[in-house]
Amino acid sequence: MTSSSDTPTPKDRAVIVILLASTFVVILNETIMNVALPRLMADLKITASTAQWLATAFMLTMAVVIPVTGFLLQRLSTRRVFLSAMTLFSVGTLLAAAAPGFVPLLLARIVQASGTAIMLPLLMTTVLTLVPERSRGAVMGQISIVISVAPAIGPTISGLILQALPWRYMFLFVLPTALGALLYGARLLGNVGTPRRLSLDVVSVPLSALGFGGLVYALSRFSEGGLSNPAVSVALLVGGLSLIAFLWRQVALSRAGEPLLDLRAFRFPTFALGVGLMGIAMMALFGGIILLPLYLQNLRGLNTLQTGLLLLPGGLLMGLCAPGIGKLYDRIGARPLVVPGTLLMALVLFGLGRIDAATPIWMLLGLHLSLSVGLALLFTPVFTSALSPLPPALYSHGSAIMSTLQQVAGAAGTALLITLMAGRAATLTQQGSTPLAAQVGGLHLAFTVSAFLAVLAVILALFMKPAPRPEHAPDTQPLANPGD
Repeated sequence: MTSSSDTPTPKDRAVIVILLASTFVVILNETIMNVALPRLMADLKITASTAQWLATAFMLTMAVVIPVTGFLLQRLSTRRVFLSAMTLFSVGTLLAAAAPGFVPLLLARIVQASGTAIMLPLLMTTVLTLVPERSRGAVMGQISIVISVAPAIGPTISGLILQALPWRYMFLFVLPTALGALLYGARLLGNVGTPRRLSLDVVSVPLSALGFGGLVYALSRFSEGGLSNPAVSVALLVGGLSLIAFLWRQVALSRAGEPLLDLRAFRFPTFALGVGLMGIAMMALFGGIILLPLYLQNLRGLNTLQTGLLLLPGGLLMGLCAPGIGKLYDRIGARPLVVPGTLLMALVLFGLGRIDAATPIWMLLGLHLSLSVGLALLFTPVFTSALSPLPPALYSHGSAIMSTLQQVAGAAGTALLITLMAGRAATLTQQGSTPLAAQVGGLHLAFTVSAFLAVLAVILALFMKPAPRPEHAPDTQPLANPGD
């Protein structure tokens, strides 16, 4: 570790750069498929509900694999975990590019997602291990660039490719970059920390898969009939019961020091607050990244490329703001940044709840740019302040918990907002409204609910305080009591 210095060594910086570049590639791939579904439906001769599985299966795999990364990052060396993740991702990308039909493409997406799920927890855990607490904000700001810019440019790149080339070229675009990151990492990446001899609890793995996977699947299908749909209600019941059993088993295993996902991270109040804040923010965030494209395409008649280009400046602005916000965090702490960030997010979402089919495009662009600034003020400080108080033995588990709950919260936010929008539109149609007015009414309700969720995030942000500098015990010792 480099705790004796305020900045990482050149060797440590090289490790972080390799992981940042690799994470950028895998997150870019996650959103590059979104605008390609209509093309895939035509080329593969599949229905919209079948094509949607290419996104649903990816999200399900993420929800199943991420909880296991807390164990993997402690049991295996950094180098082995990185090579495994990027090899899986590269193989999946190659299989996707060569897929002759829907089923091989679906399986390739699952292989891709298995590698993607490991990279972000690996990056966060490595940063926490290598970077001294006094300068973590600046490095977390660089992570925020990856998290914000990659999803923003994914749809734009996809739209440009699909304008002139077949859908396979989306994967052929990603593959050389993924292979380059893999070869560069294989040559230069060293190990961080020391692997521990842990045994894998064979009961926790299926419970985790059924619990988190069942919840994400149920939430992703919730708009298709809600609880009256057996696919939703059964998955929700199985997922809920499995998750309860999984959490109970982790608490029991934590006494022996070998849980699959160590829930003792929640003993640290700052971590628990950060997880809650990030979960609510992720649900509210989908008001911007799910509803706004629907509005632009269904009500304003923009094509996928035009929609991607309109939303691109917001993602780029978030990335430009992230390094400066990270440095500010190192100087002034989280609350002075997170409170205005959540407040700005809430105000923008309330503003989006009043748009209609005649709202000027410049106003929509301004609202999206403002939302991006609010999210930039939120992400880096919350990630850093939530994970920093944890002792080294909990770094990997804290990162895995945060990433898992982001997936679940994202799925919950999508399910809630899409269901509200569709339900309100159907009600207004039955009352005699025109189809256009009904769609506008549904969007207004969904955006307004996401704004009230953002208000909850504002309230939680007020409780943030500077985390006391932890006195970490060695990884092999019992976890220290976090105190108050």
